[in-house]
Amino acid sequence: MDRKVHDMRGDLAVAEEAAEWIVRLSADADEEREAARRGFDAWKRADPRHAAVAADMEHFVEQTRRLAGPATELCAARAALDAVLPPQRRSRRGAVSMALLLTAAIGGVAWLSADLPAPWLADLHTAVGEQRSQRLADGTMLTLSSDSAVDYQWGADLRRVSMRGGEILLDVAKDARRPLVVDTPEGRIRALGTRFIVRRDGDATVLTMLESSTAVSLSATPGGPTRPAEAVVSAGQQVRLSAHGLERLSTISPGIVEDAFKLRRLVAQDRPLSEVLDELARNRRGLIRYDKAAVRGLRVTAVLPLDDTDRALQLLAASFPQLQVRVPTRWLVLVDVRR
Repeated sequence: MDRKVHDMRGDLAVAEEAAEWIVRLSADADEEREAARRGFDAWKRADPRHAAVAADMEHFVEQTRRLAGPATELCAARAALDAVLPPQRRSRRGAVSMALLLTAAIGGVAWLSADLPAPWLADLHTAVGEQRSQRLADGTMLTLSSDSAVDYQWGADLRRVSMRGGEILLDVAKDARRPLVVDTPEGRIRALGTRFIVRRDGDATVLTMLESSTAVSLSATPGGPTRPAEAVVSAGQQVRLSAHGLERLSTISPGIVEDAFKLRRLVAQDRPLSEVLDELARNRRGLIRYDKAAVRGLRVTAVLPLDDTDRALQLLAASFPQLQVRVPTRWLVLVDVRR
């Protein structure tokens, strides 16, 4: 078993146990709460890792209580579980559900989502904050940025990379007989020998051409408009593929963009602050929470370090005095706009 997968499963097991104890601490009966407190204290003393995970969760719950008032996330979740589960099944299933809620909320295992198996089952994947390069069988160099996952399949007539999420840089080996394609939910990118970056961006795909050109075709949508057969995207161009079609974005400097990718820097040129915060969140363990309506209209031109998101947030706060950046736990960052 992949060591990282094993470690993540171990972290999840500890998080589930911690969440179960926290759920027990909210029992209605005084004696049950006291027994839970003693048991939780013993559990934390048994292993330094137990104590560390518990401290993060307890801090998060306390911060949530302060932010949300009396109706905390914990109490609301527990009440919902009590309403839908029979009494004999509440303890275990309630604890597991609460574990998933808390671990996802604090970002300790940020890969928890409806797409849970995707990173584990992908042919290549990276953790949050990791960058990885892999030379494939034909000589193609594939580099994955933070929190990315792809599958690849080499056949007699076609080389295919399927994007599960994140961002990749491809330096494609020439093979006139077998074009290389990158498939995403929004379309297909076809190349023979070239360098380009592909990023999954919500419900869209962003293609940035660094060298040569590619042919791009959009995925068909049931009942949607007829799509053009292919569009050519050349070096220095950037396009977004989505259900709305193909949108040509501003031109880019290929050398600067490639260096920024490899050095893990975000080059923002008049980009919405919301997009910049989302990109920082993809490179940070934990969550960055903000109100999109509140930051609408704020645009960023800067070079920010993706390998030091704390520093990047400090630079943003210095550039926008109206921003307030709070870090109630290492797993949670709150970005507010002062009124």
